[in-house]
Amino acid sequence: MTASPVLWSLDQRGVATVTLNRPEVNNAYDGALISGVLAAMDELAKKPNLRVVVLRGNGKHFQAGADLKWINGVRPQSAEANEAASRATFEAVQRLNTVAVPTVALVQGGCFGGGTGVIAACDVVIAADNALFSITEVRWGLTAAIIIPQLCDAIGVRQVRRYALTGERFGAEDARRIGLVHEVVALADLETAGAKVVEQLLANGPEAMAETKKLALESSFGGMAVDDAVYKRLVQLHSLKRQSTEAAEGLASFAEKRAAKWGGGIA
Repeated sequence: MTASPVLWSLDQRGVATVTLNRPEVNNAYDGALISGVLAAMDELAKKPNLRVVVLRGNGKHFQAGADLKWINGVRPQSAEANEAASRATFEAVQRLNTVAVPTVALVQGGCFGGGTGVIAACDVVIAADNALFSITEVRWGLTAAIIIPQLCDAIGVRQVRRYALTGERFGAEDARRIGLVHEVVALADLETAGAKVVEQLLANGPEAMAETKKLALESSFGGMAVDDAVYKRLVQLHSLKRQSTEAAEGLASFAEKRAAKWGGGIA
């Protein structure tokens, strides 16, 4: 039997662990992983004793962004199917962003593309010293539209304008400097550091934390309602760009392991 792409458990303290479980592709997301995150968060939201959600990635890497083979499979489908894929991706990130309990992400190895949006949507992020980050979409002729709000909240527009445009890779200390992660620890200490934060959260009033998080989200761009017109536009832009000629060339360059041959400027 194929293992589930997302695993979750809930202990007696009310601490949930949600684990991205596609280590063979560095936990790159596809339709099944997105559905798994949605299902896990929906089930956990029903648990009256839920206090904290810890997000992890199995294997050497936390999350390597989109599975480009999956993206290539979605591209030729209808506009409606592409928009549905973008909407589901957005909703998975938004479930993490708006769940009423604190979320803690533990990041090791690669955290690329959509993975950066996932951690930007979490309340506390701890990175191992071997973590490597990149907002990669532009390298493949895509846009990071649906995670831009969370990234702007986490690192500010000025940093987004650098890292989402260059697509460059940066290490854990730079991620801490710009605000994408809160703490950097040795890889061997990652779980211990996460457990320490969880204990701190469990010592606090759950209703007070839920209200504090809600107020913080109401003050932020990334906390806007799912059905807000801005988010509808971001989903549409995300899906339309996937079907563009530029994305076709970018994804072909990835598959063929060559430099992309971009067009001559803005149409």
